[in-house]
Amino acid sequence: MNIGMASRSSGVSQRMIRHYERIGLISAAPRRDSGYRDYSDSDIHKLRFIANARDLGFPIEEIRGLLGLWENRNRSKAEVKALAVARAEEMGRKAAMLEAMRDTLQQLIGQCHGDDDLGDCPILAGISSGDNKAANSCGSKCNPSDLDDELLNDRLIGLDRN
Repeated sequence: MNIGMASRSSGVSQRMIRHYERIGLISAAPRRDSGYRDYSDSDIHKLRFIANARDLGFPIEEIRGLLGLWENRNRSKAEVKALAVARAEEMGRKAAMLEAMRDTLQQLIGQCHGDDDLGDCPILAGISSGDNKAANSCGSKCNPSDLDDELLNDRLIGLDRN
């Protein structure tokens, strides 16, 4: 099947299918005489696996490892579980950071009257001061820039799904 059909069947956008080929997450599909890519049922199954792993929060390099484990029938279940546990812990840490950021923003919003007064803006003042609970609430193990990872960005702009 061509890339359009593969995209519809797998739920993965054509752009992401090409990206996964480029980075070697999936093998480049053979081409027909017409020049169109020709995806097999096995390719579709792999694309669905990748999409499901992305939906569960796994970044590309961990998905690469999961694919290797999935394709290896002699794999250790403990290794798969360890990857899942680590991902769940990372998601919990990011969720706590997002919650702290939200709380801080809500606090700043609560200080703002939202009128057309030309006076000082408590939201801008709070951002300017850099003194906020979100940055300080979880110590050195939390870094707001960690939230700018590939998965969050792909999710926000909808690159990975149709």
